[in-house]
Amino acid sequence: MDNSTIYVRERGGLRRVSDIVLAQPKPALSCRRTNPFVPRKEHFIFTYNEEGSLRYTTKSLFDITLLFVVDNIHHVDSLIGFPEQIGDKLFVAAEENRVFLNPEISSKALQLFSDAYGGMVLESLCLRNRFPLLHERMDEIKTFHSLKSLDLFGCKLGDNHELFQHLTSTSLASSLIQLFIGSNSLSDAGLQRLTAPIRMMHKGLDSLQLLDISYNNISERALGYLTCLPKLANLDVSGTSLKLGTELKATMSNLLGLIYSEKPLDTFEHSRCKTEGWAEQVVNQWEMNSSQMPKQKKVEESRISALRFFGRQKFVRTVLNARPLTHKSTEEDKSERLHFYRPANSDVREKQVSSRANDLETPCHDPRKRRLQSETCDTSHESPLGKRSSSLTLTAEDIDLLNSY
Repeated sequence: MDNSTIYVRERGGLRRVSDIVLAQPKPALSCRRTNPFVPRKEHFIFTYNEEGSLRYTTKSLFDITLLFVVDNIHHVDSLIGFPEQIGDKLFVAAEENRVFLNPEISSKALQLFSDAYGGMVLESLCLRNRFPLLHERMDEIKTFHSLKSLDLFGCKLGDNHELFQHLTSTSLASSLIQLFIGSNSLSDAGLQRLTAPIRMMHKGLDSLQLLDISYNNISERALGYLTCLPKLANLDVSGTSLKLGTELKATMSNLLGLIYSEKPLDTFEHSRCKTEGWAEQVVNQWEMNSSQMPKQKKVEESRISALRFFGRQKFVRTVLNARPLTHKSTEEDKSERLHFYRPANSDVREKQVSSRANDLETPCHDPRKRRLQSETCDTSHESPLGKRSSSLTLTAEDIDLLNSY
């Protein structure tokens, strides 16, 4: 194998490659099996007949090829173009060989599958109250760029978590529909940072329809940062500093086009959020593998992660002594829920946002059109919706956020 030439067929063409080191064959019982092309134990299926005698049959060439590709998955450049059935079988084989538990190649392997098969790998991810798993598998989680639903409730993100850049990335923002970030010690500054890309560069979270920011230190000022989300139809602000009243209902209606729901919305129920996709068992393997780690090692790693993301003082006061926010009783829980939704036939806000974006992108050279636009702006200042135009003006703080991205 050292002196032979290797050819690879890729996208219908045959090309010669070099400097590829194939995975070493697994240790065999016989010392004579040193050639990787000699049949190994993994190439046979062992069963017993009715008499109790051991019998074996050889695996198909397809299964042997899958095993070979899985052993050398870190040398694969791309899976784009392979049929979904092949990708599914290859993913199952990699999962059985515990490829995704190897920190050296797990990120690259998941990236290969995500680039080729998108939402089939993982369409929904639930990490509610599992912040150690989030911090330990951050690199792998960032490879899931086709998520439609992401539950990060109680994950201790804070206002400056590095995951915000992944949430607003171009690949994920076009597919993400539901986002749960309640009980994450967020403040107005956190929402300002999260929505900075779409407010300043018109990209990021533009497909978001459901947002849960409950049980965070959110004030009415933060609602202004959400006006840039054109498709936002469901919002949960329970447990924040917002108090239900006529003023809050009017603000929600004027800024976001949402009305208060007398009954709790089923869309915010935790039972509806599940991990779905090929990688569902992979996420379970990560959690089981983490739970089987030595206790002292887990404590040290959690402490290092907490110090890195939250600082020493906040780690001592909050992470050790605090738990995800819970409620005293079921009645109190229901009374505190502040769910807002957009009526089914209300699409006025989307048209207003799109028309305002077109006005910003299209320069006006006609004096008559300019006069009409100025008259429109003057009349818009009379309505509450005119306040939203101020969010399009870049402040010094917004420019600092833009530079950080």
